[in-house]
Amino acid sequence: MMQQYREEDYEELYAIDSAAYEDTLEERIEKLRDKQISKYRVKTILSGDMLEVEAYPIWAIPQGKRAKKEESSRKAQQNLNDKNTKKRLIRKAHVNFTARDMWATWTYAKGRLPADPDQAKRDMQNFIRRLKRWLKKQEQYENFELKYIYVTEFDNTEGKKVRIHHHMITNFPDRDVAEELWNNGGIVQTRRLQPNDFGLEGLVRYITKDKSKNPTKRYTVSRNLKEPKITIADSKMTRKRAERIATEEVCAQELFEKMYKGYKFNDIEIKYSEFVSGAYLYVRMKRIDNSSKRNLKRGGDRGERKEAPH
Repeated sequence: MMQQYREEDYEELYAIDSAAYEDTLEERIEKLRDKQISKYRVKTILSGDMLEVEAYPIWAIPQGKRAKKEESSRKAQQNLNDKNTKKRLIRKAHVNFTARDMWATWTYAKGRLPADPDQAKRDMQNFIRRLKRWLKKQEQYENFELKYIYVTEFDNTEGKKVRIHHHMITNFPDRDVAEELWNNGGIVQTRRLQPNDFGLEGLVRYITKDKSKNPTKRYTVSRNLKEPKITIADSKMTRKRAERIATEEVCAQELFEKMYKGYKFNDIEIKYSEFVSGAYLYVRMKRIDNSSKRNLKRGGDRGERKEAPH
């Protein structure tokens, strides 16, 4: 039983890390030089100071594949969906939040825990309304647009005791006020965001950790979040250049920093497929003149004060 691969399948197709790929160098080169590869498509995703580059083959003739077992496909699709959800949240965080903003953990006092996830959601909705009401009363924030991403974490697995709590990334301008407006007791921690070479990726992955093990975890984002800028080019990378990068004949850092002026190379992933030829290249970069630091220097940290104890 055969079906055709679509271009959109490239993330699912290329799942074998270069280090784990068992083919010899000669076999890799043969697959990279497959004449059915008409070109490499380059997709760039610009999210604030962060830049991602994906390069993958486009075939002259559609590639066939064997149908996988339904259970295997379902699990692979679930993993891919989870991976892409995290990517979208990471990109939204990079576009909408800077070192001037904050992240917080909101917990509940004993006896005030919500009865179920729906009640926990209502608690957060009410809390966000209180934040917005406070902003409206402040003349200096008359036109302030509140943005947020929050994750509600709990576990309804039998035998496990995970108290419901919320992680939140937000541009709310006063950390002390935010803590006062959370009226459910519990331990509250608010901290200024501290992007590193990979932006806020580590933080977003932390607050979304183990979703595959805990499918009850829920993500909510404000509707006013800006989206990353995505561009696609079919003439930015030749097959020869992709081959040389994949076989490490050229220095990827030097090449990509030359291709994308003003960005610093972070790392590269090179992946292969057991089904089709070519390779998938994934590069992460960061803007050299970090706008977040400039904003912090110019505007200061809103609501800055002593960190809450860990």
